[in-house]
Amino acid sequence: MHERKICESAMLIRELQRLQHRYGYLPREGLQELSERLKVPLYEIHGIATFYPHFRLEPLAGAEVKICTDLSCYLAGASALMTAVQEACAGAGLSAVSVKETSCLGRCDAPVAYALNDRIYRGGAPKRIGPLVQALQSGRIPRQQPLPKPPTDLQIDPYRETEPFGALRQLVTHRHFTEIIATLKASGLRGMGGAGFPAGVKWEIVRNVPGPEKYVVCNADESEPGTFKDRMLLQTVPELVLEGILLGALTVGAQRAYVYIRHEYAREREVLAQALDRMQRSGLVGERVLESDLGVSIEIFESPGGYICGEETALLEALEGKRAEPRNKPPFPGTHGLFGKPTLINNVETFAFVPAILLRGAEWFKAQGQNQAAGLKFVALSGSVRKPGVYEVPLGLPAAKLIYDYGGGLPRGRTLKAFSPGGASSGFLPASQVDIPLDFQALAQAGSMLGSGAVVVVADDVCMLQVATNVVKFFRNESCGKCVPCRVGSQKLVHLLEGMAGGAGSTYVFDTVNELAEAMQLTSICGLGQAAPLPITSVIRHFRGEIERHVYYRDCPAGVCF
Repeated sequence: MHERKICESAMLIRELQRLQHRYGYLPREGLQELSERLKVPLYEIHGIATFYPHFRLEPLAGAEVKICTDLSCYLAGASALMTAVQEACAGAGLSAVSVKETSCLGRCDAPVAYALNDRIYRGGAPKRIGPLVQALQSGRIPRQQPLPKPPTDLQIDPYRETEPFGALRQLVTHRHFTEIIATLKASGLRGMGGAGFPAGVKWEIVRNVPGPEKYVVCNADESEPGTFKDRMLLQTVPELVLEGILLGALTVGAQRAYVYIRHEYAREREVLAQALDRMQRSGLVGERVLESDLGVSIEIFESPGGYICGEETALLEALEGKRAEPRNKPPFPGTHGLFGKPTLINNVETFAFVPAILLRGAEWFKAQGQNQAAGLKFVALSGSVRKPGVYEVPLGLPAAKLIYDYGGGLPRGRTLKAFSPGGASSGFLPASQVDIPLDFQALAQAGSMLGSGAVVVVADDVCMLQVATNVVKFFRNESCGKCVPCRVGSQKLVHLLEGMAGGAGSTYVFDTVNELAEAMQLTSICGLGQAAPLPITSVIRHFRGEIERHVYYRDCPAGVCF
C-alpha cells in the first residue's frame, strides 16, 4: 500500500516537472490530462503547482533574468547589478526581457549569482553584463561556467589509499548494527544541517521502532543564504554520501532511501546520479547489496523549490506529493515520518562523515576538534572576504582563524564589522567576538548557533539595519504561510525595519520588535518562523547605537540610508 502511494506521489511531482520542462510552463490542458490519468482531483494538482516557486502556470513572454539579492549577493552589490541589467536591457530595446529578484541560488562563493531562463551563473557584476545582454539580443543562452575544481585531500575521505566502500563491506559481513550506533554515539557526531541533534541517538531511535517498513532520507536541500557546503560535497565525494546513506538504511532496517536535492543543484544532481549508477552496476546498491540478502534502493528526488523544503517534515510532505508545509511535532519523523513510518533524516554532510568514523573510530573523529569540541566541520565562507569557499576545519576553530587564515581576511581597506556564524538564521555577532569557537555549545552560549555551517563576513562600510532587513525579507518571502505567527509576524517585522530605515521609527519600536520576536519564537510551527526575528534582534543587541541613530536622529553611520 505504501509502496503504491509513494510511487503515485513521486509521479505527481515528477509529472509536473516533466510538463514544465516540455512546455516551459504548466498548461491547463496538460494539468487536466494529468488529473485524469493519475486520478487526482484537478484542484489538488493546482494547489500543489501554485505552492512551489519553480512551477509556472503562464508561459514566459520572453527571457527571464532572476538576480539573487540575498545576504552574500547583497553584500557583493546585487542591487547595482539589478539596476545595470535593467538599464542595459532598456537601452538595447529588450522590452520582452523580465528582470526580477530571486531567493538564494546557492552560489554564495562567487556572487552575484543570477539565473537566465533557470540556468544559473555566478560572478555577475555591472562591468560584466555585456555578454549577458548580447545573449539576450541574439536569443542564445550562454554556456554555464565550469564547476569549481574540487579539493583532493579531504580528511573525510578514508579511501585515498585503501579499497573503497570498506565500511559498507564490513557491515554486510559482520552485521554489527548496534556497534555502528555505539560508535556514532561515542564519536559525538551531530546532525550538520542546523539542529545539531546527536546522529547516533537518531539512528538508534529509528532502529528501535518495530515494523518492517522504514525509510531513509538525505536532505540535500540547503537553501539558506550563505550555505553551499553540501553542494561541494555532492560534487567532490558523492560516493561517500551514498555509502553513508546505505550504512544508515541497513543499520535502521530501511529498504528505501531518497536523496532530496534542491532544484538549483542540477549539475550536482547529475554528478550524484552518475555515482549512484556506478554503485548500482557494482552491486553496492539494489536488491542484493554485495550479493547478500540485504537490499536498499536509493532514489534522487528533485525539489520543486522553496526554502521551507529544508525543514524535515515539510520535506516529507513534498516527498508525499503534497504542499511542503511543516507538520506539528510531536510525533517526530524518527517514529512517524514518510507516510507515517519510521524515517531517518540526516543531511549530506552528516552522512558523508559516517564511513570515515566507522573505519577510523570514534576517538579519531573526536580528536579532530579544538577548544573542547569534537570532530570536523565543513564551513561555507562568503561575504566580504578575499577567499570565499568551503573549508574542512576542526570543529571549535575560532571564527577569526577561519576568516583570516583560511579566507585571507577582508578586501584591502576594509575591516570586520560583524559576521554571521551559522547562516542567515544564526543572526549576527560583532567583530569583538570574532575569536569565538565555531562550535554548537560556544555559539549557543553567545545567543547564536552553528546552524547551517555558513559564515558570512560583513565589512565596516555596511549598514547593519539594512543587512538585518535583507535577511528578514528572505524569511518573509520563504514563509510557507501555514501558521499565522510566521506569515504575519515576518511581514510586520519587515514593515518595522523599513520604517526604521526611512526615519519612521518611534521610541517604542525596540519594544515592539522584541515582543513580536518573542511571540514568533514561542508560537511558530517550525524553525523558519522561530529564526526569522534573529537577524534584527541580534543586531539590536550588538549594534543598538547604530540602530538608535537611525530611529532618533535619522542618521545612518554607514551612509546608506536616507
